[in-house]
Amino acid sequence: MHNILITGADGQLGSEIKALHDDYPYSCFFTDKDSLNITDYKAVQRFCEKNNIQTIINCAAYTAVDKAESDAENADKINHLAVANLALTAKEKNIRLIHISTDYVFDGRHHKPYNEEDTPNPESVYGKTKYEGEKAMIKAAPKNSIIIRTSWIYSSFGTNFVKTMLRLGREKERLGVIYDQVGTPTYAKDLIRTILTILPDIKNEKVEIYNYSNEGVLSWYDFAKEIMRMAKLKCEIDPIEAKEYPLPASRPHCSLLSKAKIKKEFGITIPFWKDSLDACLTIMGERR
Repeated sequence: MHNILITGADGQLGSEIKALHDDYPYSCFFTDKDSLNITDYKAVQRFCEKNNIQTIINCAAYTAVDKAESDAENADKINHLAVANLALTAKEKNIRLIHISTDYVFDGRHHKPYNEEDTPNPESVYGKTKYEGEKAMIKAAPKNSIIIRTSWIYSSFGTNFVKTMLRLGREKERLGVIYDQVGTPTYAKDLIRTILTILPDIKNEKVEIYNYSNEGVLSWYDFAKEIMRMAKLKCEIDPIEAKEYPLPASRPHCSLLSKAKIKKEFGITIPFWKDSLDACLTIMGERR
């Protein structure tokens, strides 16, 4: 049996692995910050040795984007230094590492889909620390290891935009949602299915970067409108500009990701965002 260490097991991605892993020939070791401190290099090494870990899927991240602006040290520990620990351990012990990164490594001024070769230019602490994590992994250079950049993650687990819209849609008659930031949502279940499916086929000498999100292009406003429509909520959604809703951290205005590389190299098909939203809301019992 192939042994996999899952970090950040209680988050959206880790929870999806818990729900899906029985469908795959893997033995998963689910950890959180209390059961494994990934900012402790020796603790990571001991855990991997004790449990004969062959693959690490790093779902752990400091994802409080606005809080990170005033908590940069802790964001850096989790998004950068912990990734360096995992990557060095993977290198030394010949472990495959799959690390999840973000569209926030880009400044969002591109106005066309970003590919894996485009130069990052993060503008928030969150984005900068995630990019530092990427660079640390590339420097450590574990074999058969990849970085997956994704965007707008949501799931039936955890806290996310879809759940927030469902809650507010019941509480309010009208709601303003930003229309001038565009990208593509990613249903966490789709991403995890892809990772668990392609895992045996990941064979590379240097760390490779891949983009993954669902298919399609939309704004947060469009996303909110479709959530309300599918859930048959009466809340009216009004389009607002990002400047009308100032936040501590800068967000990319256009964070579309090209998925051509991952589709070509692994022969995968990626679902359209509306189909995935429908599937998630159905699981949640919210599809009306």
